[in-house]
Amino acid sequence: MKVLTRASAEFLIIDDDPSITKFLVTYLRQKGHTCESLTEGFQTASWLEHNQCDVVVVDLNMPKVDGISLISFIREMSQKLPIIVFTGVGYDEDRMHAALRAGANGYVSKNLPIEQLYCVLSRVLPTCQQRARREELTAPVAQQVLAGAA
Repeated sequence: MKVLTRASAEFLIIDDDPSITKFLVTYLRQKGHTCESLTEGFQTASWLEHNQCDVVVVDLNMPKVDGISLISFIREMSQKLPIIVFTGVGYDEDRMHAALRAGANGYVSKNLPIEQLYCVLSRVLPTCQQRARREELTAPVAQQVLAGAA
């Protein structure tokens, strides 16, 4: 199985079922990662304004805030933040396509083994890290160019 390449990634888990969030947080922490969880979708905006994460894992079916609307909202806040859907709906092709159109980067059913989710996370995180590293490397050059133009 593919493993995450970074020693400690930061995950935000959004699911209205506290037993699911607790399970995912425990699992990912055992793998050496940092996790935060929210049980209400409406808490997401405030959390993202004050915190950072590498990947968001979101349920589709939550009260008050629909998962697809939440994905669209997160995507408006950040084009780069990977969003993975982890849902108990099972395979519903229409919902899956709607989630992907809204901006999700992957889709995993809760009915599958947890290792499936980890494999999907393993695929999106290196891309996220490469982008962050590229930005890190190009920021000083951009600052020098701007300073030279002044």
